[in-house]
Amino acid sequence: MRSRLHYAWVVAATTFVVLLVGAAVRATPGVLMVPLEHELGWSSATISIAVSINLLLYGLAGPFCAAIAERVGVRRMIVVAMLLLAGAIALATRIRSPWQLVVLWGFIVGTGTGMIANVLGAVVATRWFAARRGLVLGVLTAATATGQLLFLPILARLAEGPGWRAALWLVAGAALLMVPVAWLFMRETPASVGLRPYGASPTDVVAAPRRGNPAVLAIQTLRRSLRHRDFWLLAGTFFVCGASTNGLIGTHFIPACVDHGIPEVTAAGMLATMGIFDLFGTTGSGWLSDRVDSRWLLFTYYGLRGLSLLFLPHALLEQSGLSIFTVFYGLDWIATVPPTVRLATEAFGAADAPIVYGWVMASHQVGAGAAALGAGILRTEFGAYNYAFFSSGMLCLVAAFLALAIGRRRVPAVSVA
Repeated sequence: MRSRLHYAWVVAATTFVVLLVGAAVRATPGVLMVPLEHELGWSSATISIAVSINLLLYGLAGPFCAAIAERVGVRRMIVVAMLLLAGAIALATRIRSPWQLVVLWGFIVGTGTGMIANVLGAVVATRWFAARRGLVLGVLTAATATGQLLFLPILARLAEGPGWRAALWLVAGAALLMVPVAWLFMRETPASVGLRPYGASPTDVVAAPRRGNPAVLAIQTLRRSLRHRDFWLLAGTFFVCGASTNGLIGTHFIPACVDHGIPEVTAAGMLATMGIFDLFGTTGSGWLSDRVDSRWLLFTYYGLRGLSLLFLPHALLEQSGLSIFTVFYGLDWIATVPPTVRLATEAFGAADAPIVYGWVMASHQVGAGAAALGAGILRTEFGAYNYAFFSSGMLCLVAAFLALAIGRRRVPAVSVA
């Protein structure tokens, strides 16, 4: 008997778990920074170099992985990524020099996490869902941020107790566990299991996967996209998104709290609380993106985020203010993704949207890498993060107004080569 449960939901659930584990890997630098400073005597700026490279490659891998998913399949890509991550993280338990951290965590882990980034969620949502696509994308996006933050208290307790190497072994084991999960439950397209996308009518045309060299496909899509104003606006606003989330708060919030006398485990708990609120905020954002003008959603998200970052230096001085920041910022953490993907789809068409979004996501991670490195240098030079928080807050306010210009001069959807 045919199950009443559409297999799209099984694929979405599998993707959610995979993204959750990838998020745990990306959460690890937040709890490693202080232990590495104490045990190995490395400065924040030194450690931030590896984190910056990691965030940069995490983004740059996205558009190529979206093309690889078209060519060799999502399931194979996930398996390769998880094996790569498990091996690199296990080797990272034996690092003794900064260059080893840069190679393992910067280059290898950065590439591996890039293969299971937000772009994976966009590919699955676009390929498997015709209805409720915004909601599904919101939930999958929430996994990438919520998982990152929810794992932090566990990793922080391990780093404080058995040591930071125990935290690495935990995430390495989780990555290895995802290999059989992805292989057993992941499927490439609805057609491969005899179905149409969830919510698709019999008359809807389902685009076939494109063939060709993935790298060439990604570059060709970028070249076409660069001609259009909307691409630059999407990439520019997402640059600011990355700088203000993964790069700044995700990497430096715990050290900033430690600077103000707040224990590392307590600070990690605050980030976990942000993750809980992010689950509601980003899922709600996906629901809203199906109903509300995405430009105004982005204007609201970036504006509120900018105000919260301007408030953060004052919040660090008192517990009540920090609690307000935790809730407020958590709701806004990565709510920008569903409306950004929707605007990319409207501007460039459903066929090119995952790869275009991959390039926009690359801009996000360039911003994250720049902020991770810049904030580390500012803390090393001035002994505090205030300049980093203020500058990031002002950038968010600029991005809020740039978001309103997206789609004002709508261009025809980019044709598929």
